[in-house]
Amino acid sequence: MSQRAVLEVIALDVEDAVAAQEGGADRLELVADMAADGLTPSVAVFAAVRGAVDIPVRVMLRLVDGFGAGDVEGLVRVAGELRGAGAEEFVLGFLGADGGVDLGAVERVVAGLDGCRWTFHRAIDHAADRDALRKQLDGLPGLDTYLTAGSAEGVDAGLPVLVAEAGRGGEAGYEQRLLVGGGLRLDHVAGLVAVGVDAFHIGGAARPGGWGRAVSVGAVAEWRGVLDGG
Repeated sequence: MSQRAVLEVIALDVEDAVAAQEGGADRLELVADMAADGLTPSVAVFAAVRGAVDIPVRVMLRLVDGFGAGDVEGLVRVAGELRGAGAEEFVLGFLGADGGVDLGAVERVVAGLDGCRWTFHRAIDHAADRDALRKQLDGLPGLDTYLTAGSAEGVDAGLPVLVAEAGRGGEAGYEQRLLVGGGLRLDHVAGLVAVGVDAFHIGGAARPGGWGRAVSVGAVAEWRGVLDGG
């Protein structure tokens, strides 16, 4: 029997986290301030969420809006504080002004994670050259996932890229899991599963009432049912 698809849900707080787990989420991406597309949450919020659920929690490492690293030493420091509170999985991704990966910043932060698993997030969708970025990051400790819509415009525009990348699994730079998110809808799922995608990421889709409302158990459960073939 094949392993079930991974469903990752964005959570902002304990209420979101509990609802997402109850609805059938496999993992959380914990962030703050979605007006800035998701920044690093406080250590206190992480600790509260970690204590409230037993599914994995990937914590965003991003101190400023945009895809620049900003204060790299500040990122390393907050990552250390989060690790001290029990964080074991992270989400990060930094680009330089030229649209290439900021390898120095990524390597510095990853060195501070000391082997923890992490996702390179949708900065890849804004990169000047996706393939070059993947190959530059290949072999970094802990990198096991790319969160991507295939395009900065979202999954609708990125489907051809996602299909192509799903077919390259095993190549250098493509061994990591493809976690699809960013304008993802339920009607995208069947086609993505058909080409081998087995991980899906939702934010707004888990909140029918909008970002001002908590995650909906029912909305997450609907996604779980579709991913499980129900």
